Amino acid sequence: MSDVENQVSEDTGRFAWYRTLGERGRRAWIGAFGGYALDSYDFQVLPLSLVAIGAYFHLSTGQAGLLTTVTLVVSAIGGALAGVLVDRIGRTKTLMITVGTFALFTVLCGFAGSFEQLLAFRTLQGLGFGGEWATGAILVAEYAKPKYRGRAVAFIQSSWAVGWALSVLVYTLVFSFVPAATAWRVLFWTGALPAVLLLFLRRNVTDADAATERRLSSEKRGSFRDIFTGPLGRTTLFASLLATGVQGGYYTLASWIPTYLKVDRGLSVVGTGGYLTFLISGAFIGYVSGGYLTDRLGRKKTFLLFSVLSALIIFAYVNIPAGASMLVLVLGFPLGFFTSAIFSGFGSFLSELYPAHLRGTGQGFTYNFGRAVGAFFPTLVGFLATTLGVGGAMIFGAAGYGIAVLALLGLPETKNRELA
Repeated sequence: MSDVENQVSEDTGRFAWYRTLGERGRRAWIGAFGGYALDSYDFQVLPLSLVAIGAYFHLSTGQAGLLTTVTLVVSAIGGALAGVLVDRIGRTKTLMITVGTFALFTVLCGFAGSFEQLLAFRTLQGLGFGGEWATGAILVAEYAKPKYRGRAVAFIQSSWAVGWALSVLVYTLVFSFVPAATAWRVLFWTGALPAVLLLFLRRNVTDADAATERRLSSEKRGSFRDIFTGPLGRTTLFASLLATGVQGGYYTLASWIPTYLKVDRGLSVVGTGGYLTFLISGAFIGYVSGGYLTDRLGRKKTFLLFSVLSALIIFAYVNIPAGASMLVLVLGFPLGFFTSAIFSGFGSFLSELYPAHLRGTGQGFTYNFGRAVGAFFPTLVGFLATTLGVGGAMIFGAAGYGIAVLALLGLPETKNRELA
């Protein structure tokens, strides 16, 4: 067949990114999508149940906050360790381990008899939670064609919004029919849902052949030292800064906007179904749109675009007039859109920055280093708020996106790069 005939016959339709994965790649995509959606679901059941848990165990605000903080910090450790496993035992096996881990300990959280037990189970849940996304992203990235890789992986990222929405729906149903003292336990028990996904992964999902061959033929696999050696050391440094800036900005917004709007502005709309609907729908569309843009504009331009827009949304929120409840609802959509779209490029970009034998280690470390350091941004904002006020301190979140922009200066553009 001639080159012209090849171009004519090439699948360029709207969902070509999915069809061109091939049968095995599509099964891998389904497994990764389901895994990250359930990862999101199992993570969200804690913040949704936190008021009931606090009342049941008579927790202070510090103890309640510790449950979330420990999940994020330990998830960074879990993500880095999972990255090493990805390079040593394979993508699919690691995906099954991470899904099984966060499902098991989410269910056990529902059986906790004390705050200390709940904290221990939540800590161990974080190990699985942190490793799932990077593992699934690499698995699919190695099946995807370079021109479609950004959107193929971004659609997996969009499953976070799907899992988030599902958790809100189940939370509403459970807390409507079950007393709060028991409802939070029931919500954690529904975290057993990923067990069904494990059966699917075991029977239907395998690593891409090329990835398996390179992993088995490489003498060095999954070494933290290697990602800091030679030219890769520079890549790891700037990729870690990029992940830190983006996640620091995001955690600042997610942690402090509800408090700011309720306490400083006296708005009661935050936390209602309408606000969450705007926020979650904006997040889903943002994840998907970000994937298409990262393939069209390139990885770096897309990160730059949404870093600027995310910083602007912070300024918009801290300048909302008192009593403007409708404006809060309307701004919920761009808030979800901008701060989610920026994450769409991570799966493809980080996969393309590292060679096959270090892909899991590199992506697992850099993304989760950013998660660990970024998790402390809300704490710093809390300290700054004592002198600057919450609104003034939240500007520090915009500085996080500034760090991301500076990090892009040290990273190459990888659009259309073949995965070696």
